[in-house]
Amino acid sequence: MRPKHFRTLFISDVHLGTKGCQAEALLEFLRVHNAEKIYLVGDIVDGWRLRRTWYWPQTHNDVVQKLLRKSRKGSEIIYVPGNHDEFLRSYLGSHFGGVEVRDHDIHETADGRKLLVIHGDQFDVVVRNARFLAHLGDWAYVTVLAVNTWFNLGRRFLGLPYWSLSKWAKSKVKDAVNFIGEFEKALARAARRKGADGVVCGHIHHAVIGRREGVEYFNTGDWVESCTAVVETHAGIMQLIDWTTEGRGAIDMLGSARDENEPGANAGSVKAA
Repeated sequence: MRPKHFRTLFISDVHLGTKGCQAEALLEFLRVHNAEKIYLVGDIVDGWRLRRTWYWPQTHNDVVQKLLRKSRKGSEIIYVPGNHDEFLRSYLGSHFGGVEVRDHDIHETADGRKLLVIHGDQFDVVVRNARFLAHLGDWAYVTVLAVNTWFNLGRRFLGLPYWSLSKWAKSKVKDAVNFIGEFEKALARAARRKGADGVVCGHIHHAVIGRREGVEYFNTGDWVESCTAVVETHAGIMQLIDWTTEGRGAIDMLGSARDENEPGANAGSVKAA
């Protein structure tokens, strides 16, 4: 696959330091995707998990080195911490190997739109008000991932494609769908309060491009299951890349932004009219 160059690349929820991290897939993605500016939109390193159990294989170190190498080659890299790497919020404004740490940022696209870039955990009432429940939920999610890993080993043996148990559960369980919808609306309102035209976030591991509350909404997804990222082309077009299909030679461009009344509906690219 030929390397592709974008104006901006947005990645979140890599969770380096966990067994569920798809580090090899991310390395493949980074080898063929370059950008003038790269946003790391939180939960790149999983400090919660590392505090309990140290897990740091070579591939996780390779991801860090790959990003630092891109910085040395001229890419501007901005790290916006999330709840799992919240320890970095003590270093706002600092630079590490050319990577700048910011609480949030306002990104201006090539065609002049202003986008709030923020992880999004600030708008998760569980993370904000019931930390023990957030940690319990994290444990439950890791358990589901472990089950999903064995399940997909069986599917691979049978020649079947990867299937995400947690993604399926999120789409079927009413409370999960309602949570996603409320989260998206809260982020959209925050963007409006900042005078922005849209928001780029992560946190809920649910990749989507759409419109919410009258503003553009971009969620980068994750590199634990979905292996997705949001990119901005040099013309200012925002696209959602699904590496599970892009890796096989196709970009996930399923259409323009869906109606804001469809929480979690997938779309492929958005450009200002």
